Amino acid sequence: MDISIVIPAYEESKKIARDIEAATAFLKDNHFTGQIIVVDDGSKDNTAEVVKNAVTSSPPGIELKVERYNHHRGKGYAVRKGIEQTSGEYVMFADSGCCVPYEDTLRGLELIKSGACDIAHGSRKMRGCHIEKAQSLYRRICSKMFHWFIIHDMKIPAEFTDTQCGFKIYRGDVARHLYSECITNGFIFDIEIIMRAQKEGYHIKEFSIDWTCDRDSRLSPTRSSWRVLSELLTIRRVMAKK
Repeated sequence: MDISIVIPAYEESKKIARDIEAATAFLKDNHFTGQIIVVDDGSKDNTAEVVKNAVTSSPPGIELKVERYNHHRGKGYAVRKGIEQTSGEYVMFADSGCCVPYEDTLRGLELIKSGACDIAHGSRKMRGCHIEKAQSLYRRICSKMFHWFIIHDMKIPAEFTDTQCGFKIYRGDVARHLYSECITNGFIFDIEIIMRAQKEGYHIKEFSIDWTCDRDSRLSPTRSSWRVLSELLTIRRVMAKK
């Protein structure tokens, strides 16, 4: 099939139906065959039930499935579980909430299809982006501090303007290979994937997106800071051995 779309979800019962509708419309309107894989990361609400109800109405050529496990493991784990089930020529993951219109996928796909890269990252920070609703000042400050840290301590190239944007596209074989090696379960899995991709010689390019901030985020900079730092240190230690 053409494209596999993975949507990690944690207690997203109020949003997930709209995510599925948008992803389905994108595949259908662009005449893509594909799969939409929603991974319910141990939600306590009825996220999985909402997805299961949508499964019965998926159009021909589009496979819709839900993967659910009982204990909350983290976004990185959810994305990894979804990607290991993909079979598309191209694979992407998109955060729940439709913060980025799926039509923007075409920009990333063009970069990969043209041979410019193996992995295309949506970016909210590069020229050409349209921001409908911005993050709060506090989150913008935390984002700048995080960006400084990963450049100076993790040695992520400064050309990457937005490592944490939840809208990324891969050659299918590259995604399945990199995520099969990934060990990070939390929010910082993107950094590990970037470092592994660089080690193995895969090329990454960013592309501009249209973006609307979802204030109902599952990441709290205050509550998650120590967990994030711990994951970064683990990634640095593991990758230093490569």
